[in-house]
Amino acid sequence: MLETEIKDDWEENNRQLWLRNRRSIRDGLVFEFGPKEHERKIEDFVALGANPMSLISFHNVFLRQCRSAFVYGSYYPALVSACTLGERILNRLVIHLRRYYKSTVEYKTIYRKESFDNWEVAIATLVSWEVLLPEPANLFRKLAAIRHHSIHFNPETDTTARDSALEAITTLQKIVEKQFSAFGLQPWYIKGTKGAMYVARKHESTPFVKEVVLPNCVLVGPQHRLEHGHKGWTVHDDHPYPEKEISDEEFVALLPG
Repeated sequence: MLETEIKDDWEENNRQLWLRNRRSIRDGLVFEFGPKEHERKIEDFVALGANPMSLISFHNVFLRQCRSAFVYGSYYPALVSACTLGERILNRLVIHLRRYYKSTVEYKTIYRKESFDNWEVAIATLVSWEVLLPEPANLFRKLAAIRHHSIHFNPETDTTARDSALEAITTLQKIVEKQFSAFGLQPWYIKGTKGAMYVARKHESTPFVKEVVLPNCVLVGPQHRLEHGHKGWTVHDDHPYPEKEISDEEFVALLPG
C-alpha cells in the first residue's frame, strides 16, 4: 500500500480511503521504529518488500528481527544476521533430516558433525537428497557469496553495508518464499485448489514434507470449514465422511465452490 500511487482521478471516496490507510500504516511504523529519521526508516521498510512467513517458527522470529535492524539503520548487524540465519537454516535441515539418508554417499561425510560452516557441502548434500528445490539452492549459493564477501574482512563493506544487507535479506526472503512457504507452487502441494493449500498424498512420506511441512498442517476432509477470530484461524470438520480413501483429484473435486 505504501508503494501504490494514489492518483487524482480516482473516485474520491476510494482515494480518501487509500490516503487514510496509508497514513495509518505510516503512523504505525513511526510508532514502532521511532520518529527520528522516520522518512528514511519508512523508505527502508518499503525497500525490504513483503515479509514472507515460513513454516518454521524461528525463521519468522529471526527474520523479523533482521528486518527491524535494517529499518533502524543498523545495516551491518542486519547483513550479518541475514547471513547467519541462512547458515542456521542449512544446518537445521541437514541435522534434522540426515537420519533418513543413511544409505547415501553424502551421509558418510556429515553424520558425525554437529554444525556446518561450509555452505557448499550442506547445499550439495541437500540437493542430492532432493530436499532443496533448484531455485532455493541457487539462492543459498547467492547468499553464501554475499556472506563470504561481507563477513570476511573487506574494506568495501564500510561503505556498502546497506546495499549488501538489502541484497542478503531479500535473497533470504526469496529462499523462505520458495522453499518454506505455506502457499506456493512447491511440488508437495496439490495443484488447482483455491484459498487453501493441501499436501499431495505422494509427498506425505517425503522427509522434508514429513518433518517440516506436515507438523504445521491439520488433517481435514473436503467439507471442512475455516473460521477466523481474534486468536487466528480455527478449523471445523465434523462432516460424516464414508470410510474410504480418495485420490487427490477426488479430494479437489469434492471441495465446495
